[in-house]
This record gives sequence, C-alpha cells and structure tokens, in this order.
Amino acid sequence: MPEIWFYHLQHQPLETVLPSLLEKALEKGWRVVVQASAEERLDALDTTLWTYADGSFLAHGRARDGDPEMQPVYLTTGAENPNGAQLRLLVEGADVPALFADGSCDAYERLILLFDGADEDQLTGARAQWKTLKEQGRTLAYWQQGERGGWEKKA
Repeated sequence: MPEIWFYHLQHQPLETVLPSLLEKALEKGWRVVVQASAEERLDALDTTLWTYADGSFLAHGRARDGDPEMQPVYLTTGAENPNGAQLRLLVEGADVPALFADGSCDAYERLILLFDGADEDQLTGARAQWKTLKEQGRTLAYWQQGERGGWEKKA
C-alpha cells in the first residue's frame, strides 16, 4: 500500500517544482510516472523537462515515443505504469482515488498529488480527494511549500 502525499504549491509553479522532484526520485533509483488530466498539459510538461535548465534535461517519454518500459520518467493521462515506476506524481486534477479502483497502485512506494493553492479548482479537488482517501483509511501526509520552495509537513 503506497503512501499518499499531498504537495500544496504556494510559492513556485509546477514547472519549477516538478524537475526537482523528478531529480530526487531518480537519485533514489526510482522510476516515475507523471499523470496529468489533459494531453495539452503533457505537451507543456514534455517541453519543460527538456528545457528547464541550461545544459540539463530529464530523460522521459510518452506512449507516442515508443518503448515506454525504457523511460525513467513516463508522462501520461492514464492509469498505466509501463516503466515499473515506484513513484507516481499526479498534477492538475489527476484523480488519485480512481487509481485504487483496479488495484494498480500496489506497485508504487508513493503517490504524490501536486496542486496549485492559487487555483481554486485544484484546491477544491485536492480537498475532496483527501476526504475520500481518508475515509478509505489510506496513509496520507500533507506538505505545504515554504517561501523558499522547501516543504513543511503539516499533517
């Protein structure tokens, strides 16, 4: 049963936070799936991961790129885990409780839902997901972003 962490973005956008989280996961030897709720968002994240820093990129791919099992970071809008990831990052309204419906979450060490605190829809959605998962008896943690971008565990 994976841990489920909620990351409340307050001072930095997803495009700044995501590469850092992915680098840390890859340093641990984990593979990662990043799930968004729309293909257009994946297009933007795809570009971000190639260009987020001068002289650096994060190797990643999507289904259209082929060989998903070879990707250290796999981008998707679906529930699949073709690269055997230990970490799943869900962004911009991707649905955590839906992943438990078919038992596909058992392969993960951790699920992290990242949501923008300035976006009322994302905030409301995260609260609803927290409530649902809490009622299901899942192991949850809530992390809030500090002014310098670090994370403070609040619950």
